Amino acid sequence: MADDTHITWLTQAAHDRLTEELAELSGPAREEVVKRIALAREEGDLKENGGYHAAKDEQGKIEARIRQLTQLLRTAEVSETPQSHGTVEVGVVVTALVAGGEERFLLGSREIAGGADLDVYSEQSPLGEAILGLKIGEKTTYTAPNGRDITVEITDVQTFEG
Repeated sequence: MADDTHITWLTQAAHDRLTEELAELSGPAREEVVKRIALAREEGDLKENGGYHAAKDEQGKIEARIRQLTQLLRTAEVSETPQSHGTVEVGVVVTALVAGGEERFLLGSREIAGGADLDVYSEQSPLGEAILGLKIGEKTTYTAPNGRDITVEITDVQTFEG
């Protein structure tokens, strides 16, 4: 069996935000949806009870997010945002020419970005793997999931200020 566990880098702020979200979901949010299910169940026929089905769907989403956050926080590596030294690494904002068009994105986990208005690419994505370790001005080519070869040139690397 393959080990699907990988370490996710998080800033302390992202770790704190996710820990708070987990506490809210595991406590008050979970209790609220259980109450709503119980109240809807008291209304009778569950087959046609929209409130019951909506609450059960919400309960499923909450439980899935709790599992996701628990796993993520268990395997997270928490450290300060890396200072940019012109090299692409996890946690920096990259500006690159990708297939001829300019893109600006955070390399790392979506969870790091929080409310930042940035696209996020995982370091394990084809693009992320291809550019990790490149310096400003360097180019590479990677194969996209659709089989096309895509050229990438790093034009800037900045410290993430999220």
